[in-house]
Amino acid sequence: MIKFFRPFYIQPTFFYACSGIVVLFGVSYFVPFLFGVAQLLLLILLVCLLLDFLFVFLGSKRIVGERIVPEKFSNGDENTVQIAIENNYFFKVYCEVIDETPFQFQLRDFKLNTSIPPNKKVTLEYTLKPLERGEYHFGDLNIYASSKLGLVAKRFTFDSDTMVKTYPSFKQLKRFEMLNINKNSLEFGLRKMRRIGHSMEFEQIKEYVLGDDLRTINWKATAKTNSLMVNLFQDEKSQPVYNLIDKGRSMQMPFEGLSLLDYAINSALVISSVVLRKHDKAGMLSFSKKVENKVVAERRSSQMQLILEALYNVKTNFFESDFSKLYGSIKQNITHRSLLFLYTNFETMDGLNRQLPYLKAISKNHLLVVIFFRNTEIKKIIETEAATIQQVYDKVIAEKFAFEKRLIVNELKKYGIHSILTTPEQLTVDTINKYLEIKARGLL
Repeated sequence: MIKFFRPFYIQPTFFYACSGIVVLFGVSYFVPFLFGVAQLLLLILLVCLLLDFLFVFLGSKRIVGERIVPEKFSNGDENTVQIAIENNYFFKVYCEVIDETPFQFQLRDFKLNTSIPPNKKVTLEYTLKPLERGEYHFGDLNIYASSKLGLVAKRFTFDSDTMVKTYPSFKQLKRFEMLNINKNSLEFGLRKMRRIGHSMEFEQIKEYVLGDDLRTINWKATAKTNSLMVNLFQDEKSQPVYNLIDKGRSMQMPFEGLSLLDYAINSALVISSVVLRKHDKAGMLSFSKKVENKVVAERRSSQMQLILEALYNVKTNFFESDFSKLYGSIKQNITHRSLLFLYTNFETMDGLNRQLPYLKAISKNHLLVVIFFRNTEIKKIIETEAATIQQVYDKVIAEKFAFEKRLIVNELKKYGIHSILTTPEQLTVDTINKYLEIKARGLL
């Protein structure tokens, strides 16, 4: 694409001055002595324009600019972009900065203004909040410099075509990593879980020695050997935990700019980090018409980077998700009993009943937690007092949908399937609490 641009432009100040002189010429028709004044002012204006032009265009590389962007953007968070400008003129310049931001932000009137003393450098900052993953391309960084006369401005162009990738919210991940998840954190809503029972894994049978827990005596082995035998346990570690992300049309519903799918992706990234820090294995996959973006649950040092790249590459579509394909993939590839967090969304009992046979089949061999969302717009309708017949009708329908969500929770519970019914903003906290509860109760 060929770009056409002017290397300079005349400032509005010049045209304002011209307008005043034109009015003075008009008035001089009635007051003749003003004609000479108008001519003198016009001459002074033209001389100032010429001097200003020479000052601004004298020399090369008088303004040096640089756009400083992060290596990657965090989806759904404020990301800082810096613009460093150095003034190599011998006088103070006034700069108007127009940065061509990526088209996804639709910033049509972006503009920053600053003044820079001679031979000095300043840094400007602004923030961008991406609402979808992918590549974001910046255009030119345009800096218009003018002197104190302010009649003409010269354009300087830098940093054409810079690309930044937007990943799932790693800033949210860092915020949760700062927490000690073994302690209460009222700010984020994390709960301290009391460890119940052994939550142990059987290792071997050995002969009793003084100090062994009497509750671990194996009476059958004792009867056979005619001496006290005890079961030896070890702490359960490195249990597989998978995030299963539905990327079908039910997850395309927007909430405060982000889709439910992106909320699920951001939460999956945080949960994976928590899982690895608790010495378990973290993995993931996404599904719709087919199962994709698989990362086998492991506990290696590069696992978080693998999960981050896989989440970045989750592509959305508007198909209805095929839970039979999900079941087939789990049965074939996840052979050990695992904790499965399934991010999806059911709005009605009919929607659940279509997929319930597959969910029951998955839960036979794994601990399944189905995560779906409250409709916050419905909640607003329910809480609003109805004043008209139409509002009463809307409120009744909203109550019906909210009731069906509660029915879905009860239906899943009937078949031993855990569930989390949450709002998008509470998704990560509620999922972490559920994971800690499962670990504390030794359910896996």
